[in-house]
Amino acid sequence: MSHNRKRKSGCLPVLLLAVALVLIYNVVATLFGGQLFQTLNRNHSASGGQSSLSSAMPDLVMESGTDSKPQSESDSEDTIALNAVSLHSTSAILVRLGDNSALLKKQSEQKIYPASLTKMMTAIVAIEKLPNLQKKINLQAFIFQPLYKENASMAGFQPGEEVPAIDLLYGALLPSGAECCIGLADAVSGSEQSFVDEMNQKAEELGMSQTHFVNPTGLQDKNHYTTVRDLSVLLQYALQNQTFRKIFVSSRHSTAPTNKHPDGITFNSTLFQNLKNPESGKAEILGGKTGYTEEAGLCLASLAQVNGKEYILVTAGAKGDHTTEQFDIDDAVAVYHKLK
Repeated sequence: MSHNRKRKSGCLPVLLLAVALVLIYNVVATLFGGQLFQTLNRNHSASGGQSSLSSAMPDLVMESGTDSKPQSESDSEDTIALNAVSLHSTSAILVRLGDNSALLKKQSEQKIYPASLTKMMTAIVAIEKLPNLQKKINLQAFIFQPLYKENASMAGFQPGEEVPAIDLLYGALLPSGAECCIGLADAVSGSEQSFVDEMNQKAEELGMSQTHFVNPTGLQDKNHYTTVRDLSVLLQYALQNQTFRKIFVSSRHSTAPTNKHPDGITFNSTLFQNLKNPESGKAEILGGKTGYTEEAGLCLASLAQVNGKEYILVTAGAKGDHTTEQFDIDDAVAVYHKLK
């Protein structure tokens, strides 16, 4: 009998503990159970009847930069392939149009000198500001002498030539004519400096926060700078304009007759002149703008189509010059070829 009493006495603390746990559970369930049930019920309804705790979790967003997007499996494969490309250019950025995903970035926010890539901004500002692109613009004599002195690239117009604005735009983007840029600037704003102010205003509107222009030609100046990231923003914007896009993807253009050239002038794109084959596998380079100064190196902003999708690549800082192999173009061919 004494043995049985001891066993019952030993069970009492365990029984009391169990009762206490039940009471605590009931209190907690009363306070929070309804809310938890409602949350799970909402998730169950929203997911078409599949209730789970994971459905209540927020979507995860991968952020590796302000211009990056969550990558799909194919994006990851492209990125791996692109990372294997050895670039001559010191700065580069590859952007897929449509979702603006940056698939390749190399020193993309490093300050660079844009050289003649500047003329993309010159062209888009002029297109947006000139109401009539067929209007003839007189290329006054004072434009030419400073450009000759700087050995600037020229389209071939002469002092006193009267040229439709549209032909000056082709002259600025295809053969990279500096006289075309100054002529457009004077026609739009009355002076080169006033036009440059409009270029900087447009850069600010587009969020090109690391860009500052001092001329419309890209001639070297320590205060004339940008980044390949900013230039990619500019090109994405400019390509939405059908006039800019048509010029940008042209390989050649013949101008209207003028008072100095009764048969007109035929321009060839500096990109396509040096591009051996615009098509490489499933990649086709559609157009682009080249640039070069000794300080900037070889630069290129290009548009390509790969498997039905469009991409832009902006590179700068490749070694070489107009007389060497065009390493900026080599970089573009290599990058676009790596895209699946």
